[in-house]
Amino acid sequence: MKKGTETFKTTIQAYLDKRAEQDPLFAATLKKENKSIDECVDYILAEVQKSDANGFADEEIYSMAVHYYDEDNLKAVKQQSGRVVVNHKVELTEDDLAAAKAEGMKLAIEEAKIEAKKTIGKKVKLSEDDLADVKKEAIEKLVVEQKEKLVQKAEKKQLKSVSGEVKEVEQIDMFA
Repeated sequence: MKKGTETFKTTIQAYLDKRAEQDPLFAATLKKENKSIDECVDYILAEVQKSDANGFADEEIYSMAVHYYDEDNLKAVKQQSGRVVVNHKVELTEDDLAAAKAEGMKLAIEEAKIEAKKTIGKKVKLSEDDLADVKKEAIEKLVVEQKEKLVQKAEKKQLKSVSGEVKEVEQIDMFA
């Protein structure tokens, strides 16, 4: 199976296991010997392909999985091929978040450099050496400005997050 299909299979299996924990009747249904998670995934993929739809709500897919286990008279489904996309909420660690912010800052700086090069080249007619010097200075200036803006935004966010702590500190009477 492709990686997306493996993730899909794992997601479906987790849902079915959780439902079985909460519903003893379904727990018995899930243990049927003539049923398997691989065939369940094939059944779901076949149903999706029959529908000609491009996207489904989680509940629709989970309902198909439950239906597969509930019904004993379903015809055998041949193994299906297709592309499966599973939506996940990605939670980043603080290190990952810091790395993403740093990468974002690098991209913003590179975009500013490109924009500066376009702007400078169109408006100013200089010798090649002068043009190179002016471009270099303008780019450096833009980079500094962009860094300052990003730092100011980050500082504002930090101030907002600690505003409650700051208010407590201001209320302390230092001359008491």
